[in-house]
Amino acid sequence: MSPQTLALVLPCYNEEAILEYTASACLKKVIDLESKFNFGTSIIVLVDDGSKDNTWAIIEGLCKGESSRFRGLKLSKNCGHQNALFSGLMYARNYSDCIISLDADLQDDINVIDEMIEKFLKGNQIVYGIRKSRSTDSNYKKLTARIFYKLMLIMGVDIIYDHADYRLTSRRVLNELEEYKESNLFLRAIFPQLGFKSDKVYYDRLVRTAGETKYPFSKMLNFAIEGITSSSISPLRYIAIIGFIAMILSFMGALWALYTKFTNQGVPGWASIVLPIYFISGLQIASIGVLGEYIGKIYKETKRRPKYIVEKII
Repeated sequence: MSPQTLALVLPCYNEEAILEYTASACLKKVIDLESKFNFGTSIIVLVDDGSKDNTWAIIEGLCKGESSRFRGLKLSKNCGHQNALFSGLMYARNYSDCIISLDADLQDDINVIDEMIEKFLKGNQIVYGIRKSRSTDSNYKKLTARIFYKLMLIMGVDIIYDHADYRLTSRRVLNELEEYKESNLFLRAIFPQLGFKSDKVYYDRLVRTAGETKYPFSKMLNFAIEGITSSSISPLRYIAIIGFIAMILSFMGALWALYTKFTNQGVPGWASIVLPIYFISGLQIASIGVLGEYIGKIYKETKRRPKYIVEKII
């Protein structure tokens, strides 16, 4: 039986400031893991998600260097983090038995990969990397992250709290993941749905050594909306509940209007006309917006366009 192999998959978008450092640290780690676990020659897959800086030139240099472990995928344009990650996973599964995805900024502590592999060798098909705390985050980042995860759980999204995309998966898991054909990918919710034996490891997220975050509040908010509408129909159910509550409030408003009429209080007709109009109008506009999100996703799915196009592989 041939030795098992490992792959690291790193989506990259404008990471020229840190990519060489990340590649060096990952290469050293992979070589250590090969020796420790008696693995075969493993690979590091770097996916350039339409970067506008010198990220791809650095990847080309790494792939043409002395080490045979680097692989480069260049997407034809910026397709988004989830699609870039998916493309790297689909490529890596053809060459590796266990595949670990992590961010290129290397804030995910690569020293816990040893523990991930130990759990994999014990039969776990998925191993999730979970943050112990957010001590390295600003107060603003802590607040928005807390809102993000709690909103996901409230909306019925099957997501693991404080887990991003730092995880180990087996080749078998990724073969099954390929069957998920939807265009609107939200991998954090899909992996728990696969149902394979899984475990968790906990780590302290490190401080970014270079570059800047690719997830400001606007992108974080958009990511949350994508995740909710791609993975849960709870917002549609909430609309029905809100509509029912609005009916009750309207009935109560009618009773109040009758009361003021018989007691000669208030401005005749103002409350019974103006307030319901504002309330119902706002409710209708919000409901149409939520329905529009889902209809837009149905529209994208029916076109069956590819999630990404790989322009070049090194």
